[in-house]
Amino acid sequence: MTSTDAAPAKPVPLVTADTRAFWDACAEGALTFQRCAACGHVQFPPRPFCTECRAAGPGTERSAGLGTIHSFTIVHRPPTAAFKADTPYVLALVDFDEGFRLMVNLRGCPPSEARIGLRVCVLFEPLAGGGALPQVRLLVE
Repeated sequence: MTSTDAAPAKPVPLVTADTRAFWDACAEGALTFQRCAACGHVQFPPRPFCTECRAAGPGTERSAGLGTIHSFTIVHRPPTAAFKADTPYVLALVDFDEGFRLMVNLRGCPPSEARIGLRVCVLFEPLAGGGALPQVRLLVE
């Protein structure tokens, strides 16, 4: 790649009617999830109904943004050229304290130090063209 070559743009999330409130909250630095008023089920990603009891319109709540790494993988081979400069990176499944799971990148942690059970907190990375993408970093207590 020469100095005049720009890296390809990373893809941005597809915003739908069901996910717009989630992405709007991310842009404001808030991580949200849904809880059903009828049965109490916690779910992510957002949907217009409860996946447990099928009740309409689960409520949206703000997460404290704290969780635990449930599983992870270290990505050595980028899925597209847009991610080449990021490799190797850690892609983690995080169980947030409120009871939902989210797949995110673990930032600021060498891949060799990633472990199941590590406590993490959410951070938001700006997206080209506006908005923000939730990621996590190690929780320093």
